[in-house]
Amino acid sequence: MGRDEAETVALKALGWILDADDERSTFLYASGLGPDDLMRRAGEAELLLAVMDFLLAEDRRVIAFCDATGLRYEALAAVRQALPGGADPHWT
Repeated sequence: MGRDEAETVALKALGWILDADDERSTFLYASGLGPDDLMRRAGEAELLLAVMDFLLAEDRRVIAFCDATGLRYEALAAVRQALPGGADPHWT
């Protein structure tokens, strides 16, 4: 998967998160971002990685997003890897 495709999927994931009330509030709380910050930074690599990490943190999110978009479940890991900085996760 290329960078452009990965960024497109990550932006779709952000849209999916924002459309789901529970997911939106959880993401905003976890990221510490306000709605204005989120809109201003939507295309930044760091935010797109945070979106993918948020989805990948729970199987139910992976399943719901992939079912809604027609992606294979395992595609999300490839998306994360293809984003700038995505090959080096720093989960601590």
